[in-house]
Amino acid sequence: MALNSSTESVDPRLKEGITLFNQGDYYACHDVLEAIWMEANTTDKPFYQGILQIAVGLYHLSNHNWQGASILLGEGVNRLRPFEPAYEGVNVERLVDCGWAWLTTLHQTGREQVIAVAAAIASAPAPLPSASSSTISLTVNGERLILPTPHIYNADP
Repeated sequence: MALNSSTESVDPRLKEGITLFNQGDYYACHDVLEAIWMEANTTDKPFYQGILQIAVGLYHLSNHNWQGASILLGEGVNRLRPFEPAYEGVNVERLVDCGWAWLTTLHQTGREQVIAVAAAIASAPAPLPSASSSTISLTVNGERLILPTPHIYNADP
């Protein structure tokens, strides 16, 4: 259950971090959100940490680090679940589903295919309008996979 789905008091740095995430700049997203996480109250810390972990998981994936990506995507997804469906103006449910899809793909394809999976994330389209949706198609071991484009969406008003 989400505790705060309002966007009225959202830290502007969260918006900056989300923009960086949506541009695929996961390392810079981490830097921005880490500062918020360090200052956050006990209730909000897991929310920021979950987004951070998904961002760093995708960063590890882009560097072909299967283990780091797997661990951090899983931890981020699990940390964000209590904040579903939305929190601080973020559609947490969609972010959790996205993180889970990429984690599942990593586990299904295995370590030896991490380069192919990473290439797919590198081909992600430019930032999307907040209400739209996009997918990435990749073929691994002859199997066609459809994954959500890593993107943090706004919660529905």
